[in-house]
Amino acid sequence: MTAEALEVRLRPVEEADLQAVSALNEAHVPEVAAADAERMSYLRRLADRFDVIEVDAAVAGLVVTFTAGAPYDSANYRWFSERYGDALYYLDRVVVDASVRRRGVAGRVYDELESVAAPYGRMALEVNLVPRNDGSLAFHAQRGYEEVGRLGDPDHLVSLMVKELA
Repeated sequence: MTAEALEVRLRPVEEADLQAVSALNEAHVPEVAAADAERMSYLRRLADRFDVIEVDAAVAGLVVTFTAGAPYDSANYRWFSERYGDALYYLDRVVVDASVRRRGVAGRVYDELESVAAPYGRMALEVNLVPRNDGSLAFHAQRGYEEVGRLGDPDHLVSLMVKELA
């Protein structure tokens, strides 16, 4: 089944979604950072978008983004902020459930996010190098993201990537 046959949409997380969103996030650690209920609440308060990815009306993912100037405590976000200032839209985490992977869902999500990011000039994100996330690295390379730095240590290293948007 192709993405065109699937109904994919992003919508703000509602209270009823919080348990599913937390479970999705935890199921995808270390691809995304762990976040307990307090951390998820913190992210939700500060985020530009704290959305679920719905596929055929079922929660199948999570998206968290930040605009430039947010008081977000992430070292990765701060690294980008120091270099790009206001010309930054930051994708903190995206989770797509395994049940809908390889069906065009992530591409549709990124099309929407890159459209939102375009007025900022670029979208920034990070992808794990240690532990290595080859699928994500290939996906982002195919979409035109380029590494602009690395951050971390031998136990957890990320590729800091941007896509310039006209």
